[in-house]
Amino acid sequence: MECYNYSPLIYAYQCKNIAITGEGKLKAKMDVWKTWFSRPEPHMNSLKKLYNLASYNTPIEERQMVNDTAHFRPQFIQFNRSENILLECISIENSPFWTIHPYLSKDVVIRNMSVYTHGHNNDGVDPEMSENVLIENCVFDQGDDAIAIKSGRNQDAWRLNTPSKNIVMRNCTMKNGHQLVAIGSESSGSIENVFVDNCNVIDGAKMYHLVFIKTNERRGGYVKNIHVKNIQAGKIANGIIGIETDVLYQWGNLVPTIERKLTPIKDIYITNVHATKTKYFSKISGQTELPIENIFLNKVVVDSTLKKHIHENLVNFVEK
Repeated sequence: MECYNYSPLIYAYQCKNIAITGEGKLKAKMDVWKTWFSRPEPHMNSLKKLYNLASYNTPIEERQMVNDTAHFRPQFIQFNRSENILLECISIENSPFWTIHPYLSKDVVIRNMSVYTHGHNNDGVDPEMSENVLIENCVFDQGDDAIAIKSGRNQDAWRLNTPSKNIVMRNCTMKNGHQLVAIGSESSGSIENVFVDNCNVIDGAKMYHLVFIKTNERRGGYVKNIHVKNIQAGKIANGIIGIETDVLYQWGNLVPTIERKLTPIKDIYITNVHATKTKYFSKISGQTELPIENIFLNKVVVDSTLKKHIHENLVNFVEK
C-alpha cells in the first residue's frame, strides 16, 4: 500500500507498521486556512449539498466537493484504515482542522506529543471508528477539545457500523481547550470502553468541561462504558461532566432531520477528581423517550461551585 505526505499535512491510507518519531516540529502556515474560518453562504451551501448527498446514500465517487468556495479544511495528520501506528516525540504547531485523526484504524500509539494550535475546530486527537488507541504523556494547548472521540455521522456511519472502542488517555497535560475529553457529536458508529487516567488541567486553562458527551436526534449509535479518574484541574467554566442530547450547532437551521435515531448513553464513571471552581458539578440532559442511564461520581471534589447538579431525564445517578 502507498502512503502519501502532503507537506506538512500527513496522510496514510491502508498502511501497516507506521512509525513517525523524532524530536522535530511540524508546523502549518495558517495564512490560507484563516481565510476559510468564516462561514459565508457558498460554504454553507456546500455543507448542505454534502449532507444531502450522504443522507440519500449517493455513491462516494459522485460526491465531488472540490470547488473554490467549499472551504472544507483538512486534518493535519490522518491515518485512514491503517494499523500498527506509532506517533511519538513530535511537536505540532497550527492545524487547519483536527490535528491528529486516526480513522477506521487500529492499534495506535500517540506518545510524548506536544500540540499547540489555536484556529477553529483544532482538537488535539480525534480517534474515529478506531480501536485500541493509546494516548499518553502528551501536552495539549489548542482552541478546541484535547481529545474528541468520534464514530462518524448519520447514514455513512450506520453503514460502516464500526465503533470507536478501547481508547486510553493517560498522563497528559492540558494547557488550553474546550474539554479534556469530548465524545461526539459524531457518534453514529457508537463509542465504548474509554479510559482516562492521571491527567492534569493547569490552573488558568480555558476549559468548559472535563468530560463532555454530545449527540443529537440524527446520530444514533450508542455511548457506554466511559471511565475518567485521577484528574486535577483548576477553574472550569462549566462543570466536571456535561451530557447534551440536542447539540446541532449550525446544522440545526441549515438542513432538516431526514432520518431520526437517538443515542443511548449509559455507564459513565467519574472517580477521584478535583477542581478549584466550576459553575456546576454535572449538567445532564437526556431525552424524555430515551433517558440517560447510570452516572456514577465517586470522590469528585470542587472547592467552589454555584450549583451542584442540573439533571433531566436521567435514570440512576449515584454520588459518593
